[in-house]
Formats: sequence, structure tokens, C-alpha cells
Amino acid sequence: MNPSDSKESSRILKELVKSEGASAIDLKFPDLIGRWHHLTVSVAVNNPRLFEIGVGIDGSSLGYSSVKSGDLSIIPDLSTAFIDPFFTERTLSFLCDIYDCKIAEPCPLDPRSVARRAEAYLASKYPGWQVRFSPEFEFYIFDRVSYATDPQLSYFQIDSEETDDEEMLGYRIKEQKGYHAILPNDSHHHLRSAICKQLETLGIEVKYHHHEVGASGQEEIELGFSSLLKCADNTMLIKYTIRNLAVEEGLSATFMPKPIHRAAGTGLHVHQFLTDQNGNSLFYDPDNPEELSTIGRWYVGGLMHCGRSLFALTNPSINSYRRLMPGFESPIYLFYSEANRTAAIRIPAYSKSKKEMRIEYRPPDATANPYLSLSAMLLAGIYGIEEKIDPGPPVAGDLAQLPKDIQRRFKKVPFTLDRALDELEADHDFLLAGNVFTDELIQIWLSEKREHELKEYAKRTTPFEFELYYDL
Repeated sequence: MNPSDSKESSRILKELVKSEGASAIDLKFPDLIGRWHHLTVSVAVNNPRLFEIGVGIDGSSLGYSSVKSGDLSIIPDLSTAFIDPFFTERTLSFLCDIYDCKIAEPCPLDPRSVARRAEAYLASKYPGWQVRFSPEFEFYIFDRVSYATDPQLSYFQIDSEETDDEEMLGYRIKEQKGYHAILPNDSHHHLRSAICKQLETLGIEVKYHHHEVGASGQEEIELGFSSLLKCADNTMLIKYTIRNLAVEEGLSATFMPKPIHRAAGTGLHVHQFLTDQNGNSLFYDPDNPEELSTIGRWYVGGLMHCGRSLFALTNPSINSYRRLMPGFESPIYLFYSEANRTAAIRIPAYSKSKKEMRIEYRPPDATANPYLSLSAMLLAGIYGIEEKIDPGPPVAGDLAQLPKDIQRRFKKVPFTLDRALDELEADHDFLLAGNVFTDELIQIWLSEKREHELKEYAKRTTPFEFELYYDL
């Protein structure tokens, strides 16, 4: 940032601090895996240097292991200002971009920078086009959670009053019967309402909320559409808000894809479409089958073609693949369909208009880093448009129930994280377009997942192994 810009930014921040009556400034930033971190500084720190060189952090502790010195800095993005509702002191909070101190430029591994580059790449290829995203946030709210992975103690225990507590007076939700449950069975309605009210206070548009299929406190909140970077920022803020409001109620919220065996899994279905300069959906053509335009079909073709490698970024946890099982409305094959919730890509039947025509990409879950996963989806879609990939006709019905010769036309989703990582390693050229991702970032991602998750998981004995083998 040049000196004149940094002075102007400092002046704007000073006015924000004064108008909001803030006594501190909080700086939030993501690590590579997708967790937020923060540090809080005095309002006296506000001067042009905050926007020229930022506040120093140790990047090597946050997954940015390629930075030899580890010296990075964070610079606040003034457009993200909000009063943090969970701080005791009135604190003005900002999301930050991560800079490499050596070159005084955005760190190429910074997730927010990846999202910015993805948006810039779309604009460079197709001036006037924009991408719009809307996730469906599914999550569980539990009354009590405990777990341990010590050498001589390995367990987890979950308690949910919706299924376990005798004080519910008989209003328990039966297994897999929680969809749109009503009060008093839906015991978290008031908390969801409070969450949505808080999100709207933070400037996030909420469409609706309801109880989901999972009996033990599974919830859903659906949002309006926003740009790629804004959607990723909102995803981080929404998870933060849900967790903190749950804790204030003495509860615990989780976005784990499959916290309970045999219960409904938790996904992060992402509705998406491209718009022209007038804000009309480029996916809409009333003269095409399913009213999906040729551009929309090519975008779908890109998601299907790149689908298996996408999983390493959209479903990047070991637990992700507990969810991707038959019988739970989870995608098993990479195909698309109209109004079919077993499809990887669904064309909602209720949104066919020039303003709302979209697709729903159903595989992702919320263990993903949203900046990386949303950027990867967009790049796969652009690749499909560039290569004019025809996805073929949509499939009617559940593909898993159709004849084998039809099933063989489509790729299966990878069923383990290690398989997904192998797919990403073998097929990631589409992510390098426009220098949105770099080879360095992808190699670090692969290493982090293989060395710190898969290898560590492989070393551990699970309680199920005792059930299987203890008395053998």
C-alpha cells in the first residue's frame, strides 16, 4: 500500500473507532487449514504503518511452512469492519490479508488472496461476469460433548436432550426423522432464531432456518447470495457466531461432517451461478432442457470433470468420508439431475428464472477452508466453459438404483481422504489457471493433510478395534 493510501486508511479507521466508541481493535485471519486466529491491539496502534507493514505474525505456526523465516504480517481489510458481539469490551474487528514481509506483497499462500485472485481471473477471462455463491449451513448442537485420544484412553461421548433426556416429556425426535421438526420436539428453535438475528446484525442475509434430519440436534441455516470473497468471509463469521452463541447457552455446536454413526451427515451444499453485467443468471435459457443454458451445462461439465480432485479441497477431512455413504442423501456418483438430492449437482426446480437460475453443488462440507474450496469450484466451472465440456443429459432417479451399465458412465466420488489427495496431486492444472493456486500451495496442502492428519490417524487404535478384536 502506498503512503497516501495508508494515511487515508488510517484516517478512516480513526473515524470508525470514534463513531463506534471502540476501545480496542481485533484482527482476525485464517490459517491454511481454515481456522480463524486473532490478536487484539490498542486503538493507539492505529497509524499509517498498520496499513503499510501491518502487524507481524509467525507464519510457520499457521501452516505456511514454505515461508523460510516465518515472518508474515496481517493488514486489516477496512471493508470487513464489525463490532465483535462476543467481546466484553467494545471492540472493532476486521478480517485481514496476510502479507509476506520480505516482498511487501500479499502472501501467495494467503487463503483470502487466493479468493481475490479467483475473482480477478474470472473478470479477466469474461469481463462483466461475476460468480454468486450461497451455502446451506448444516450443523449439530449438542448438550454435552467430551472426547480423548490419550495412549490409554480413547473415546467420545455426545449427549443430546432431543433424543436422550427423560425430561423431554416424551417429545423426542426419532432417528432420521428431524426434518422440519416443530416445537417442542425442535428444542433449538430459539437459539437458531438468535443466531439468525445476530447474523443479520452483522450484515449477513438469512433466508430461513429449520431443524434438519438428524435427531440429535441437527440444524440448518440458509443464506442469500454473495460474491466469492464475501461468501468465504461470511462462512468464517457464521461458524464463529454459531459456536459462540451455543457456548453462551451452555451448548456445543459442531460442523463435523459425521459426528454420529448412523445419523444424518452434515454437508455444506453450495448454490452457485454466474451473472452478466446486468445481474442476470448466465445459467438460464428457457429454450434449453431443464432451462439450463449452454454456459451452465459447460460449468456443470467442469465440476464433473474435475470432481474427484476437487474433493481434496471441498471435503478435506478424514471425517468427510464418513458422510459420503449410500442411504443418507449424500452424493456417491458425480452426476447431475433436476431436483434429485442424491446427485452431486442438482438443478433446483424452484429457481428457474433469469435472476435465480442456479445449480447446487452438494458434495462439500464445512471442514473445508472456504476461500480455497469456493475458488476451486469456480476454477473447475471456468475450465468446463473454456473446454466446452458437455456433461451429457441429466440423470433421472437415484443413480445407485439404476442398472450397472448406466452407473459406469459416471465417476464415483473418492471414498477416503488419501484417495482424494492422490486425485488432487495427479490433476490440478485447472487450479493453476491465472496463478490463482500455485504448485507450492498445493504441495503444502498435500503435505499438511498426509503428514499431520492421515499418518497421525493411522497410528491410533480406535474403540471399535477393541470391539472387533479384544477377545479374539
